[in-house]
Amino acid sequence: MKVVKIMLVLSRKVGESILIGDNIQVKVIKIENGVVKIGIMAPSDVKIYREEIYSTVAAHNKAALGTADLLTNVMKLKEALRNDKDR
Repeated sequence: MKVVKIMLVLSRKVGESILIGDNIQVKVIKIENGVVKIGIMAPSDVKIYREEIYSTVAAHNKAALGTADLLTNVMKLKEALRNDKDR
């Protein structure tokens, strides 16, 4: 099944909000020098990340998994060589 993503583009003024589902509110707090400050009200179990932070952490986690896989392969190779030597 193919998942289709869409982007809804809205204009909001300071003090106006958008609702996501029944329990997430995104409110424009301040606009100054081309920078928009927003507030997000959501349940405490909803994780909220800045995209650049999320992307950096995800890349580091992926690299760490690659390192762990490499270490696992080296340990398996070492064990195989040890077993071959013992024969």
